[in-house]
Amino acid sequence: MRQAIEEKTKGKRRSKTIARKQMVRERKNLHVDPELLSLAQEIRPRTRSECLNTQRPCLFVSCKHHLYLDVNPETGSIKLNFPDMEVWELQETCALDVAERGGMTLEEVGEILNLTRERIRQVEAAGLQKLLELDGQSDLKDLLA
Repeated sequence: MRQAIEEKTKGKRRSKTIARKQMVRERKNLHVDPELLSLAQEIRPRTRSECLNTQRPCLFVSCKHHLYLDVNPETGSIKLNFPDMEVWELQETCALDVAERGGMTLEEVGEILNLTRERIRQVEAAGLQKLLELDGQSDLKDLLA
């Protein structure tokens, strides 16, 4: 059993989290060209309609819908979802593009997000529970039942 799991995940690395303190230390040594930074801010899409016409893979990793990294709002830490890949190597980079395609299996979503099938199921269950708590009406409960 363990060998089957190891073979299935062979070649994939788990996500890597970078703490806020570590980022601050590394930022001291980083020199960013202010002209390049301002140019990136100008061309970065602001709405979904602007985003639809941009080049794929999307290189704007600071977008909250980008799949390359996640930012924890409580701690400020960054989780690199694909530590062994560069942004331009990803097949899918935008969560909104994936969502527009419609229904997918847990395995397909797990492959895109670099998570296991079980973790995807847990996230789905937690999201549905939050929707039920926020709704408070029976319409959503009937739909999900």
